[in-house]
Amino acid sequence: MFTDKNTQLLYPKEEIKSHDIEDIVQTNIFNIMLNRRSQRKFENKDVEEWKLEMIFAAADTAPTAGGFQGFEIYHIKSEQIKKKLVEAANNQPYVNAPVVLVFCMNPQRVKLNFPPEIIRKFSQQDATLAAAYSQLAAHALGLSSIWIGMIDENKIMEVLGTDLSPSSILCLGYPVKMLVPKAKRILKDLIHEI
Repeated sequence: MFTDKNTQLLYPKEEIKSHDIEDIVQTNIFNIMLNRRSQRKFENKDVEEWKLEMIFAAADTAPTAGGFQGFEIYHIKSEQIKKKLVEAANNQPYVNAPVVLVFCMNPQRVKLNFPPEIIRKFSQQDATLAAAYSQLAAHALGLSSIWIGMIDENKIMEVLGTDLSPSSILCLGYPVKMLVPKAKRILKDLIHEI
């Protein structure tokens, strides 16, 4: 699905049935966006490694400031670390999901000539877009997710042993049941023409 200029398969590295890949490639992005819902209950089931690779590849394709990709992703596998992240995320129990990804800002990667506060803002936007692309990719792959924004940044940095500030936690897994989308705002109330 994702190939380099020599047409070697980069993602997924694991061999899967070609019709599965075709189904994913042909997925309509509008259906994904319209049907995605936050899910707080996941099956106790592992997510296939090839699906994780596709999610990481989606994050890698997200637009970033200057193309510098000012973010890092922490894939949390340790159950002990997940439990600590629950505490650092306002005791939200669903942070202990089958797949937990912490998206962190890395402004040092952004090599642009702007003041530090602007570079940090770019890095936060980079991490946020990468998480959003990952969330949409997960839904396209039959997974559900919950975006966690209520976090204690300092506690998470301590738990991860990093000096990189987290922007969000993305929790993924197979849903106990797929939720039906709720109605959103009326577009005329959302859009302001000037």
